[in-house]
Amino acid sequence: MDQQKFLAEREWIRSQLATVADFWLKNGMDSVHGGVYTCLDRNGNIYSTDKSVWMQGRCGWTYAYLCHVYGVREEWLKASKSCIDFLENHCINHDAGGRLYFTVTEDGQPLRQRRYCFSEAFYCIANAEYYGITGEKEYLDRARRAYDMYWNLNHGMEDPTGMGPKTIPETRTGRALGIPMIILNVTGVLERVDPERKEVYEARAKECVHDIFAYHVKKDLKCTLENVSMDGTPRLNITEGRMVNPGHDIECSWFLMDRANQTNDPDLHQKAIEVFDMAFNMGWDQEYSGILYFMDCLGNPPEAYEHDMKLWWPHNEALIASMMIYRDTKDEKYLDIFYQILDYCKKYFADTPYGEWYGYLRRDGQPTQPACKGSTFKGPFHVPRCLIMVDQMMGEILQES
Repeated sequence: MDQQKFLAEREWIRSQLATVADFWLKNGMDSVHGGVYTCLDRNGNIYSTDKSVWMQGRCGWTYAYLCHVYGVREEWLKASKSCIDFLENHCINHDAGGRLYFTVTEDGQPLRQRRYCFSEAFYCIANAEYYGITGEKEYLDRARRAYDMYWNLNHGMEDPTGMGPKTIPETRTGRALGIPMIILNVTGVLERVDPERKEVYEARAKECVHDIFAYHVKKDLKCTLENVSMDGTPRLNITEGRMVNPGHDIECSWFLMDRANQTNDPDLHQKAIEVFDMAFNMGWDQEYSGILYFMDCLGNPPEAYEHDMKLWWPHNEALIASMMIYRDTKDEKYLDIFYQILDYCKKYFADTPYGEWYGYLRRDGQPTQPACKGSTFKGPFHVPRCLIMVDQMMGEILQES
């Protein structure tokens, strides 16, 4: 390892984290209604006042996690609590068993309910992380309730919203990778702050790991499939069945590595590295660089219009995963991959004049126009989480050297 280069890159990571954290505090926080606006243009101007419920939870978690890692700062804790309070006061559908909405107006009037229950997942981690900082039991109780609902909704519980599955179940049912991988990550947050329920979390994490490898990881196809039949059989005759989301798979790989490290499981760790390798090899654009958004595992045309775009979050996940592999194995190959991804992010995503990272690039790396820093799906989460985790891992490596 070239220590001078490593130190310089870490300094860049840390400077970006400070800028990104401040960008959302300055431009996104709603001092009138509470919570965070995330539809921000390049300059940080708000271009839509509707609020993403996912982002209230993710922002609530991010600023609490900053406090967990770097120490409590009043502005961070205030931002976290603002988002959590907004969730509690405006984003829960009390007529549907406590399910959360997907979007609301700026003052919290409900706009949209979705069948997917990721709003519950992000509400859960925000409350859990805030409890980890403050010790206020109310937030742990909320997190536990949301976590159990999230688990049960994905394990046979009838959806109290009355919304059915996306496809007619008599015709087709299946499994989606996003369910076990996100539950695994949420479980890790709960396990860290709530050791009283350790046995519950361990059992559920074990089931998630099993499902990922039993049903989704396909070594013969050199990929991890997003959607499979209930028994894991690939549906290669339809576009959905051939879909690979390299960023998702890379994110999944570090969730699995994190679990392997928690349980001292070297076999799982190696299998997680293989998930990363398959995803990175398939997703890296050999012509323009960067990670493509969607791929077809057989090389057919992907269905999604945005399949050849470059989005911010797969690159964030790839930075985390490659640095984690290097930290754990000291294999220089993965440090080189980390630098390869970081160079791309520095050149195309990071926007030094205005702060934060672009969300959406064309295949050639140019920002879509007009450029944006946030949307219903992009807010203060993937970029700061990445920068926090990479900074911490780089610090660990330096301490060992």
